Amino acid sequence: MKCVKVPLKKLNDVRKELMEKELMRMDYRIKAESDYGYIPIKEDIEEYEIVDIELEPLNTRPHNFAELLEGELDSGEIEDLRTSFDTIGDVVILEIPDNLEPKKNIIGKATLDFTKRKAIYMKKSAVHGTTRIRDLELIAGEDKPVTIHKEHGARLKLNVKEVYFSPRLATERKRVSDSVNDGENILDMFCGIGPFPIVIAKNNDVNITGVDINDNAIKYFRENIRLNKVKNVEAICTDAREISKSFKSKFDRIIMNLPGLAYDFLDVAMQLIEDGGIINYYEFSDGYEHGTKRLIDAALKENKNVEIINTRKVKSTSPGEWHVAIDAKITTKYQH
Repeated sequence: MKCVKVPLKKLNDVRKELMEKELMRMDYRIKAESDYGYIPIKEDIEEYEIVDIELEPLNTRPHNFAELLEGELDSGEIEDLRTSFDTIGDVVILEIPDNLEPKKNIIGKATLDFTKRKAIYMKKSAVHGTTRIRDLELIAGEDKPVTIHKEHGARLKLNVKEVYFSPRLATERKRVSDSVNDGENILDMFCGIGPFPIVIAKNNDVNITGVDINDNAIKYFRENIRLNKVKNVEAICTDAREISKSFKSKFDRIIMNLPGLAYDFLDVAMQLIEDGGIINYYEFSDGYEHGTKRLIDAALKENKNVEIINTRKVKSTSPGEWHVAIDAKITTKYQH
């Protein structure tokens, strides 16, 4: 291995200089002996003594999977490829632009090598239908869509082909869990596989009812209740509007994370919320005005007040549009 030989006291200065000039090899470890150090280089450099020394190779991993695609895709194509992806347990889900679909298997293999996960799928559709699932195509690894995702001490089992789940909401789920008080009676109107209820129940002493119309989601929610050994959590497979009339008591908190359709259920939520209760409401929007107005309008019809206690942009969904969260305290208007 070609190396620059330098006195130890100059080793760090020379290392910095060679790095700045991009002359230093980054795949081998610098060697230091009693008086001299040896820095691996890409080519001969006139002003230094060059020696041939055996060095220890470094296990360098690429910083992102785009680096693994250099040589396979040109710089423009790499730029087109979104280097962010959803990692759910041992599964990775990619979004690949139409112009790069012919290279989907190359991209899949690079993602597999970079993430060390077991299955790489690409999105074949947007989330669709009342059960909120999307079509996926395996592009690398094994076709194993069932996995266990871990977040905030919870283990969440799911089949990525049968249910919708976003790992990007992990921070939001923790934020809601941290705002919960022990003793709350909680309803999650669109619970999916139960990430909100499970994370909340792992960290708080509460009663939670989770409702979802997707029977596969409820199947995994029930498995997750057992898997996490949480108590006082009930999973019901039905439409939130249909079951609303059968509840015997009201709720201190209602979680409405169905951002495309939650507003259609605000009337139900206003009828079910306890006086002074909190609604954690979500929608797709460019800001908070639409959601705030919807909450106020729905509350007025039930003779209730709305106090907005928190707003938050959870994640970007498209340019100028966000998955937004609005936390609202609902109180009854008293007649004079």
